[in-house]
Amino acid sequence: MRSILMAGVCLAVLATAGASVAQNAPENFNRIATFHVIDNLPAGADAGKKTVAEIITATEDGNTLVYTDSPGERIGLVDITDPTAPKPAGTVALGGEPTSTVVIGNKAYVGVVTSESKDKPSGFLAIVDLAGRKVEATCDLGGQPDSLAKSPDASFLAIAIENERDEEKNDGAIPQLPGGNLTYFPVQGGAVACADRKVVDLTGLSAVAPEDPEPEFVDINTRNEAVVTLQENNHIVIVDLPTGKVAANFSAGSVDVEKVDVKKDGVIDLSGKMTNVPREPDAVQWIDDNRFVTADEGDWKGGTRSFTIYDKTGKVLHASGTAPEHMAVRLGHYPEKRNKKGIEMEGAEVATFGGEKLIFAGSERASLVFVYRDKGAGEAPELLQVLPGGVGPEGLLAIPSRGLFVTASENDNREEGGIGSVVTVYKRAPGAATYPTLVSADDKNGLPIWWGALSGFAADPKQPGKLYAVTDSFYAQARILTIDATSTPAKITAATVVTRDGQPAKGLDLEGIAIRPEGGFWLASEGNPEKKENPTQNLLVRANADGSIAEEIALPEALAAQAIRYGFEGVAVTGTGADETVWLGVQREWKDDPKGFVKLIAYKPAAKSFGYVHYPLEKSEKGWGGISELTSHKDGLIVLERDNLVGPAARVKKLYFVSLKDVVPVPAGTEAKPPVLTKAEVKDLLPLLAAPKGYVLDKVESFAVDAAGNGFIVTDNDGIDGSSGETQFIPLGAIN
Repeated sequence: MRSILMAGVCLAVLATAGASVAQNAPENFNRIATFHVIDNLPAGADAGKKTVAEIITATEDGNTLVYTDSPGERIGLVDITDPTAPKPAGTVALGGEPTSTVVIGNKAYVGVVTSESKDKPSGFLAIVDLAGRKVEATCDLGGQPDSLAKSPDASFLAIAIENERDEEKNDGAIPQLPGGNLTYFPVQGGAVACADRKVVDLTGLSAVAPEDPEPEFVDINTRNEAVVTLQENNHIVIVDLPTGKVAANFSAGSVDVEKVDVKKDGVIDLSGKMTNVPREPDAVQWIDDNRFVTADEGDWKGGTRSFTIYDKTGKVLHASGTAPEHMAVRLGHYPEKRNKKGIEMEGAEVATFGGEKLIFAGSERASLVFVYRDKGAGEAPELLQVLPGGVGPEGLLAIPSRGLFVTASENDNREEGGIGSVVTVYKRAPGAATYPTLVSADDKNGLPIWWGALSGFAADPKQPGKLYAVTDSFYAQARILTIDATSTPAKITAATVVTRDGQPAKGLDLEGIAIRPEGGFWLASEGNPEKKENPTQNLLVRANADGSIAEEIALPEALAAQAIRYGFEGVAVTGTGADETVWLGVQREWKDDPKGFVKLIAYKPAAKSFGYVHYPLEKSEKGWGGISELTSHKDGLIVLERDNLVGPAARVKKLYFVSLKDVVPVPAGTEAKPPVLTKAEVKDLLPLLAAPKGYVLDKVESFAVDAAGNGFIVTDNDGIDGSSGETQFIPLGAIN
């Protein structure tokens, strides 16, 4: 019940996000800049190799960020003197893989792994002179370091020595010796002396493999008490640093998880349940000297999809339950391919902004950061907003002195055609939250309508602001979503499953939708005849208003034989009755098309005949370009054309108009040359896609003009597979 109530409250908050800003408007974090880690490579580095920002901290003045780049065996620095325009500020080579870093004075302290193997862990503490950009000293740690923390008074530096398990050995089960420990150093005069290293034995405490504690994360309160999570052991330890003694230890506990998706089947079904699931916490942060919050990632047997607030005795003061996960579903950020552990809460941060203590909880797999207001030990924290976090936000950093919050995303997906690792900067200021731009309402069971991978738009011909969208083959069910674009953020109000013979239709990859003049829908399903197993064909589907398929129309052999894997990507309708023509946009050139020209296929339902014309594509210096959407407008069509490039590389994301006046398609199967359409630019979408200050999203795939003449676009988030999950729904205003 808590989960449903919180989701309902949050939806109400999000639904008012676009309201006019009153004199005493609440403050919100909004993204102001995105820094691409690839822009901070050292001279001579191979730009093709992975490079990431994983854990991030800042200098004491808050003007320089310091991040760990494990694949590059270095730390990187970013100048955010102007936080709206981050600049590369160099790197420092470490001679091993950094795992975490903190800054004390003008030095960065970095945990560096040099392990020969999992059963021979080793590492050192690198002491880096930030001004000189060099390692000035190292301290042997006797094992593999993970998290680092400094005490608020800068008198202690603590390091979780994990000596992590080998996930390929014994199915990842522990014990796998040698065990880890908590290592710490007194800090004197702003410096650490290697000879002062102290080790706290954490063995014999947990019920799970007590001989093999695997400390994951550490944080220190103002009493110089360190809280340490033993993730695989599902245990939490509190150490008094001045004495080096264990002050308390307790199990992180287990929970029953209800109303979650537990099957990786291409459908987000929130009817599942898991019982007695260990929390297995990752990040931990003190809220005050008596309370702390854990991000319950789950790593071995876990998957609670939550965060938990405890006091120092181990008493659970608040358990988030599935509220964050349900919100991720509502925002289209649920990672369907990760159903064992869901959204995987991994990061945590606590800081005070303007007198308000805020808790930040990061979801690695949903690529979201949840921002809560702490309301004290007797109340549940209040969800204020949800931030898009880059791809896999691992490091969370608050800089309250400057009103800033920063995330570091560890995923580099450039090899897969995606974006590289990024550092994202947010500013807290009065005004409305700019994200999310699209949310869903509840279904009949009081649970959020699930969605993602939006691939085509159509507008209701009579009701302004009413749109329909389709989802593509990332999901096993083809679905038609109804969207209220008059709401801010826009709201998905209903979902209709496309059915065949009374069952959810299989084998469809819907990439376009249009309203039939007689009622119901035309749907475009993209085929892939090049698949080695179960090749599919491009289909035009006539569906009734309830989603039931009335007819499936295949291409004649003369056209189908020319198809490649890039097929139907949009559908539009012109004319009515005997003059009704269904236009189908083919994404890229087929076998018989000249380079730079793609087919717009015309189907006449009355005559059951096919013809086609040619549409000229923009030239792409890199990647490829193609059609993503067709929309009928005036006496022709508006074509959404895009390249497949993302971020700074993106060049073509545009709308063009083509007139169909006096255009006669050539019949399929003839030798006649098709007419070539003349296009005129309607709108360059790149500035709009860059305006949210993230990275330019690749797949702007949907466009529609509503009954009032206003245009709308939306991006396809690929079902959170290799992407940040971010969806940008953008009103364009009047389309002339």
